[in-house]
Amino acid sequence: MAKINGVIYAVWCFLSIAVVVILFYIVPKKNYKIRKIWAKIQRFVIGYKIEKIGEFDEKVDMILLNHKSMLDIIILEEIYPKNLAWVAKKEIGDLPFFGKILKTPKMIEVDRKNSRSIVSLIKDVKDRLKSDRVIAIFPEGTRGRGEKMLKFQDGAKVLSQKLNLKIQPIVLKDTLYNFDVKEVKIRSEKIKVNCLEIIDLSKPQDENWYKNLHEVMQKTYDEM
Repeated sequence: MAKINGVIYAVWCFLSIAVVVILFYIVPKKNYKIRKIWAKIQRFVIGYKIEKIGEFDEKVDMILLNHKSMLDIIILEEIYPKNLAWVAKKEIGDLPFFGKILKTPKMIEVDRKNSRSIVSLIKDVKDRLKSDRVIAIFPEGTRGRGEKMLKFQDGAKVLSQKLNLKIQPIVLKDTLYNFDVKEVKIRSEKIKVNCLEIIDLSKPQDENWYKNLHEVMQKTYDEM
């Protein structure tokens, strides 16, 4: 049943994203509201429940999340109280028509093949922060499927240290179980979102803070 529902939802999701892109063309300035509504509809369609542990701190500059499913983005788009600027692969933004999903909301596109992309990344992050947006990034760099988080890439570390950002780690549990793109399966179970303590890079930190963060997020995930 999960497989059948997954196929049906995959078609629905594709079509609903197409509608969102069309709306971006028609009313680009309303993109934040459109994204919020779309994300809320996805929860209604799939039927998952969300249990939030802790609170979002709206004073942070960046949130770091573990990544297993497209639901990671959908859930944060719905429940996060501020306009997120997601750091995403440039290849998505380069897609005909669907690339609008990144360009209209001014998400941040990263060219992983370009060693100098960190320069443009820093520039874009500064720009979004000036607009009172919160940067959202997956330090693993890609989706993992196992119970162990992938190694954190250096991008988030360099960025947060360079700009002295305040970051809040957020751990998600069971997003892959509820929406598995590879297996084309959906389920209507509980998803947990755990908001951890802030790390303020404008203040002195242990030189191994990034490695320690990986351990803390993994331990939190294991205990959820």
